[in-house]
Amino acid sequence: MSTIKDVAALAGVSFTTVSHVLNNTRPVSAEARARVLAAVDEIGYLPSAVARSLRRSETKIVGVLVPNVRNPFFAELVVGAEEWCRQAGYSVFLCNSDNDPKHQQSYLRTLLEKRIDGLLLSSAGDTEALASTFRHASVPVVTVDRLVPGARADRVSVNNQLGAFEVVRHLLELGHRRIGCVSGPGEFEVTTERVAGWRSAMEQRGLAARPEWLAESDFSTAGGYEAVKALLTRQPELTAVFTCNDLMGMGALRAAAEMGRVVPRQLSVVGFDAIELGSYVYPALTSVGCSIRELGREAGRALIERIENPQAPFKDLQLVPQVVLRESTAAPSSPELS
Repeated sequence: MSTIKDVAALAGVSFTTVSHVLNNTRPVSAEARARVLAAVDEIGYLPSAVARSLRRSETKIVGVLVPNVRNPFFAELVVGAEEWCRQAGYSVFLCNSDNDPKHQQSYLRTLLEKRIDGLLLSSAGDTEALASTFRHASVPVVTVDRLVPGARADRVSVNNQLGAFEVVRHLLELGHRRIGCVSGPGEFEVTTERVAGWRSAMEQRGLAARPEWLAESDFSTAGGYEAVKALLTRQPELTAVFTCNDLMGMGALRAAAEMGRVVPRQLSVVGFDAIELGSYVYPALTSVGCSIRELGREAGRALIERIENPQAPFKDLQLVPQVVLRESTAAPSSPELS
């Protein structure tokens, strides 16, 4: 592997001159700069990022830690975050915790050892696990959709309760009165907020959000499939189901098809997040959300601003979701069902 001294020898200058050219730390004549750059290109020299980071106390690298890269929501989120960070001159290290708090802690240690300048975190685990993560973080942090009491971090999120309220209200306006809900794991704040939106919409219409109409799952397609199949078996009177994310909504579509419940004529299904993939299932899934890529860009922007202005007041930015009407909702097929 070539070194800075190899570049200096080929260019006929001192290695300190090479350093000044590569780091723009001192004026160098145009002729000497041209020789240095030509030598760098000829021998393929790559400056040591580690050495540069030690000199400048920065790496221009940020870590992005997500719980499940197989979920299209997080894929779209990362694309948006990476886009903003790249435009600001930062590279991104992506880590997938696979919904395991232990993996999350391990990756966090790895990222800190790599001397990242900041961390964008969409956490796995409960609040206690997340608080433990923050105790070990010594760099600026932005969280997505999670509020950690006492944590010194910015947050970018979606108004989950409002979004759930609006998409359930859409079902109510169609005439549905027996609306089930499939939630994520109960320990997640996002689950609590979205279930609260379902309850609030029902109660505003003077309807009971019955406990037997609520089923807990795990935010996965398979989990949504199993939960909706069990829910409709126990509660066949339901005419609509709100799933707390789109992956579970896709599982719901499969469960309904296997049970002979035609969507949307015999069962309406709505999700949450409005992921792009929801447009391509059949029937296309009605959902609620904001642009996930825009959510990622806002998170990336908040992180870069925190890195470059660490003394600024902490921010809690909340995006307002919109209902995305597609093909999976319709009025109940008969008055007695509603």
